[in-house]
Amino acid sequence: MSEKRELLDEVETLFTPKRSLDLNYFLYVLLTLAFVGMFAFPKIYITEQIYFKSRDIAKLKVEYDTLKEEHKLISASVESIKFKNQILDTLF
Repeated sequence: MSEKRELLDEVETLFTPKRSLDLNYFLYVLLTLAFVGMFAFPKIYITEQIYFKSRDIAKLKVEYDTLKEEHKLISASVESIKFKNQILDTLF
């Protein structure tokens, strides 16, 4: 009876081998994660840098537009003052 049991155990191990988590498997998983990380990290970093630069550019554009409008108002004010000075100089 024990011979039958031994034969059945051997046949079972042949058909369903038990895979243990050895060092090679661990290194393979670690290498795969490192490989994926090498490609994912630069993309994330570049995307983040583009986001922050575009945010800075948008802020500077708003400031530029504001300064442009202020320039128009100041130019109009200067023209008005020049016109008043020319009229007042001609009257006196």
